[in-house]
Amino acid sequence: MVTIRLARGGANKRPYYRIIVADRRRALNGNNIERIGFYNPLATEKETKLQVNLERVQYWLSKGAKPSDRVAELLKRATKS
Repeated sequence: MVTIRLARGGANKRPYYRIIVADRRRALNGNNIERIGFYNPLATEKETKLQVNLERVQYWLSKGAKPSDRVAELLKRATKS
């Protein structure tokens, strides 16, 4: 099963997340199918906090990919903007 989930990066106490499409059985920071955006929870006013390629999200959702709970919330936020 394919999922849309977050993969953590960044330094200690400075998280940075990539929004990826990956097989559910793979490691969280392991091999992924495609990177479709990012989320920076500690972004300043000048930095971008959330960026998502909504066309690719729609493509993967049409193919049966399931977003994680947190990614589903982020996608709602991205579509409102």
